[in-house]
Amino acid sequence: MLVVQKYGGTSVGSIERIDAIADRIIKCKNENNKMVVVVSAMSGETNRLLEYGHHFSEHPDKRELDALLSSGERVTSSLLAIALNAKNHKAVSFSGGLAGIKTSNHHNNAKIEEVDTALINGRLEENNIVIIAGFQGVSKEGNITTLGRGGSDLSAVAIAGALKADICEIYTDVDGVYTTDPRIEPKAKKIDTICYDEMLELASLGAKVLQSRSVEMAKKFSVNLCTRNSFNDNIGTMIIKERKDMEHPIVSGIALDKSQARVSMIGVKDKPGIIAELFTILGDKNINVDMIVQTVGHDGKANVDFTVLNGELASTKEALKKYHEEFDNIEYDEDIAKVSVVGIGMKSHTGVASNGFTALSDENINILMVSTSEIKISIIVDEKYAELAVRSLHSVYELDK
Repeated sequence: MLVVQKYGGTSVGSIERIDAIADRIIKCKNENNKMVVVVSAMSGETNRLLEYGHHFSEHPDKRELDALLSSGERVTSSLLAIALNAKNHKAVSFSGGLAGIKTSNHHNNAKIEEVDTALINGRLEENNIVIIAGFQGVSKEGNITTLGRGGSDLSAVAIAGALKADICEIYTDVDGVYTTDPRIEPKAKKIDTICYDEMLELASLGAKVLQSRSVEMAKKFSVNLCTRNSFNDNIGTMIIKERKDMEHPIVSGIALDKSQARVSMIGVKDKPGIIAELFTILGDKNINVDMIVQTVGHDGKANVDFTVLNGELASTKEALKKYHEEFDNIEYDEDIAKVSVVGIGMKSHTGVASNGFTALSDENINILMVSTSEIKISIIVDEKYAELAVRSLHSVYELDK
């Protein structure tokens, strides 16, 4: 088998942890597997490098920042290769660029365009364990680029897809994907198998186990994905094309996202083109809009609510500045949270939304916004009620059973 493994920051957070990971890799290699290992920077290292960069400038040059941040993963990959060689197992480390990861030239959040596996395959044929620095690649201009937070997951899945690996294992400090965050709801259960679409929704809605772009790529290239705990040998969660259950659970999991802010535009002129104008302005400033709700217009005016990331609220306010006199009012609320219910079984069952709304009503939790799709219901509530909302929904959908 060809196995791709990825180890996150806490899994390689110290010399002792790197030594333990080396033993885990050797055990897998000795089961007659070819091994490619993608690593993150040691826990806290990326933040430390960011602080160094911002010591000299509030807005460091993006090209140089990528060159700086990418060094953390290269340190880990080299240390792991040294550890493996010291244990008499041939290993070689590559930067993302040397490993053949070609990206766009969009610094700090580049997109993977191609993976040239020639060098990796050559070293695998020589019986090497190939260690690759995650989170990074190289543009056609020759610049080092980084893939954004969680980018090592994306590196691993892209490499697994390009190599047509038998499995891609993502190692973190949790046992797998849970029905919700166990720190919020102690009754949360580990999910044994989940389909790409469900995992993609959970990852994009706030679940922290996997980066959403990595799940999207896994689906695109049909990568067998598994998330496991590097601190034990427990069976993790398999992310697959479709579940084999005779009956899918109606709801698979609940995600919580506290990183969003709500924008309420009150008294917007109810005329064709005004919404397009507003969101074109936001798009031109690279502001990512999530939920959008427009009320039916009365007296020639309507209300429009939408959510953006907290970190983009200042840019949003600047973009909408000229509309403050044109509309009746524009309100901004950072004290909100998005609670999302996800499940492929929602396609074929009725009453899912009403049960959830009733559960929140029973706890006197007011719903500020709602957005739905075939397999998702997202609800905006006041942040102070967010964790109570998660526990209430977890209970009403019987995810603890």
